[in-house]
Amino acid sequence: MKLERLISMIYKLLNHEVLSASMLAEEFHVSPRTIYRDIDVLCAAGFPVISYQGINGGYGIMDGYKMDKSLLGSYDVDALITVLSSLSTVFNDKRAQGTIERLQTIGPKHQIPSLAVDFETSRTAPDALGHLRTSIKKRMVVRFDYINVKNERTTRDIEPMWLHFKYRNWYVYGFCRSRCDYREFRLSRMLNLILTQDYFQPHHVEPKEAASLNTDWSNQLQDVVIQILPTALAEALDQFQQADKQFHDDGSMTMSIPVHEPLEARWLWSILLSFGSGAEVLKPIALRGVLKEQLQHTLKLYEEV
Repeated sequence: MKLERLISMIYKLLNHEVLSASMLAEEFHVSPRTIYRDIDVLCAAGFPVISYQGINGGYGIMDGYKMDKSLLGSYDVDALITVLSSLSTVFNDKRAQGTIERLQTIGPKHQIPSLAVDFETSRTAPDALGHLRTSIKKRMVVRFDYINVKNERTTRDIEPMWLHFKYRNWYVYGFCRSRCDYREFRLSRMLNLILTQDYFQPHHVEPKEAASLNTDWSNQLQDVVIQILPTALAEALDQFQQADKQFHDDGSMTMSIPVHEPLEARWLWSILLSFGSGAEVLKPIALRGVLKEQLQHTLKLYEEV
């Protein structure tokens, strides 16, 4: 415990100009007297710790003292700090924060970050990510209610293997005991998640379905062509960043989006309908009929208005 405290103190002193004994004592939950002894140990070990007197006094590392930067370049350090900062916020991980402080000692000082990552955790239940990460580390079975794409509600017990962030959403992949097979679940559709006291053995065999996560659908895609009016340009660009785009003199835009089975893609319907009168599907013709049917069902809900 003392060794870990000494190592942490070194990194903290490297990352701050001056730290008082009382601040260090509060940080490490020890007495100021213990901090004084620790400083003596660091000095005896060859670390250039300097004592500053006065109201704002304390301890610091001699100017110019640097750790070896040969293992990582500044680009590597910046990228690691950015990712770890985002993850430490998402998971409230104090250990990640400690790693960040160690990386900062070998990065350029007072540099303005050139990159930021926001994992949009507001979309996810506050405790879900933390519980799932704990269950993965401790190999604990989790139980939750799940709403699938057909709007069916079932209760699932899974042995989680990893968390995956894609398409602006978090997913968990693992072995579903209810289906006796590997499955991927979207966290936003998971309800009443709990950690059970049932533990599972590590998965030594790579699941066959893991390969299907990267299935090449290129031969099964169909182009959806949409006419976007000037009033919906920003929304369309936000939703379909990788689409082929053609701008017109009147300010409108035509988009071509490759979609797997667009007549069954409910996610696509909801996006297109959210544009209101700002977008019109040109192809495939059958998709126009699907959207019209959806609108007619919606209108029935408001017939009395």
